[in-house]
Amino acid sequence: MNMSPDEIELFRWGPIVLNATIVSTWAIMLVLAAGSWLVTRKLSPETRISRWQHVLEVVVLGMQQQIREVSRQEPGEYLPFVGTIFLFVAMSALSSVVPGFHPPTSSLSTTAALAMCVFIAVPLFGIQHQGVRNYLRQFAQPSVFMLPFNVIGELSRTLALAVRLYGNMMSGTVIAAILLAFVPLFVPVVMQLFGLLTGMIQAYIFAILAMVYIASATQAHHEEGTGDEITSSHPVSQIGNEHRQ
Repeated sequence: MNMSPDEIELFRWGPIVLNATIVSTWAIMLVLAAGSWLVTRKLSPETRISRWQHVLEVVVLGMQQQIREVSRQEPGEYLPFVGTIFLFVAMSALSSVVPGFHPPTSSLSTTAALAMCVFIAVPLFGIQHQGVRNYLRQFAQPSVFMLPFNVIGELSRTLALAVRLYGNMMSGTVIAAILLAFVPLFVPVVMQLFGLLTGMIQAYIFAILAMVYIASATQAHHEEGTGDEITSSHPVSQIGNEHRQ
């Protein structure tokens, strides 16, 4: 039994290897891109809207609310990044019910790549809000002797993000496969449903932790702002507000 989709080679041409992780990752990306285009191509500000637009507004408003509660800042700036991560991980969890499909998040290379995206995004948002000098200064707080420990902490939390997501997603797949071999009827179905629930929770946790790290990097700038009054400026939420008034 393959422990990771990285081990499943679908095509090889010299040094070029196409494994199940790459194929499943691009498949989910295409599904999300096509779904986004189909849902948003006929957005309407009218009172009567399609059910898909209604679902879209619920999802976007929900993510905005979570970002707002975590960061105490305007969510529009962070929604594309955090929302994309959540949707990708959630779709990967849902794809585990497709026979023969290997979720990309059951590969350590995928979870490490997602964690690296967060690792890069945190200083980018921090520098954007505080400036290079002020952002780097916080690594020497409360004293310069804490500099190496703060840097190690920044690296270790990135590693923890990758390993946590990989462990939870991979373990569910392996347990379901083992139970399917011994008890091929009802127990695997229950475990599959439990795995879906676990995957959605992991998607939520991963996105929330990413937002927590970003909020901690921008918090100093936010505290110097005008207060906690924030409003949403995302186009979809504006449409939702307009047709509900």
